[in-house]
Amino acid sequence: MRAMDVCRRLGRPAVMLGLLATLGLGGCAAFNTMNVEVSSFGSWPAERHVGTYAFDRLPSQQAKAEDQQNLEDMARPALEDAGFTAAAEGQKPDVLVQIGARWDRADRSPWDDPLWMHPWGPRWRMTPWAGPGWGWGYYQPEYTREVAVLIRDRESGAALYESRASTNGSTTGGRSLFEAMFLAAMKEFPAVDGKPHAVNVTLP
Repeated sequence: MRAMDVCRRLGRPAVMLGLLATLGLGGCAAFNTMNVEVSSFGSWPAERHVGTYAFDRLPSQQAKAEDQQNLEDMARPALEDAGFTAAAEGQKPDVLVQIGARWDRADRSPWDDPLWMHPWGPRWRMTPWAGPGWGWGYYQPEYTREVAVLIRDRESGAALYESRASTNGSTTGGRSLFEAMFLAAMKEFPAVDGKPHAVNVTLP
C-alpha cells in the first residue's frame, strides 16, 4: 500500500505529514549509504595509543603533488575518525601514512553475463519488431575503484596496519565516493580481517 493511501485512511494531517517525513528521510538515508568491500592486515599493538600522523609520499606521488594533496584531503577524515591527529608543522609524527587510489575500466559485453538471456537483466528490453535486445548498446563500461592505506611506525619503519577498499560501478566516481571508501577502509581500525567483506558507510 502506498504511503499516501495509508495517510488518507488515517485521515489525520499531522500523522500524514509525520509519515511522509519519515519515509522521505528513510529514502534519503538509503541513497546516501553504500557497501564497500574491505580487507585489512597488520598487528597494531594492543597497548599502543593512536597518536599523531603525517603523510608519506612515494617519489611518483611527489611528482604529482597537487593530485596527491587532493587525495590526502579525501583520506584525512577517515584517519581522524579512527582517532589519529595530524602532526603540527615541525612536530615528529608517531606514524607515517601512505595512501593510494586507482580505478580501472573494463568494457563489458552482454555475453559476459551468463544470465544475459533472462528478461530480468538490468538492461534488458523487448521490442515488437526485433525481439529481445539491449537498450544501451552492446558494450557497457564498468569501473573498479580501489583505495589503500598503509600505516608505519615512524621510528622503526615497521608496517603496523594495511587496509584496502574497493567498489564497482558505471563511473569513475567522485570525491564523496572516494572519501567514503577511505572511511570504510579505516572503519574497523585497529581490527583486521584479511578476508574481503562488506562494510557499510555513509557518503560524506
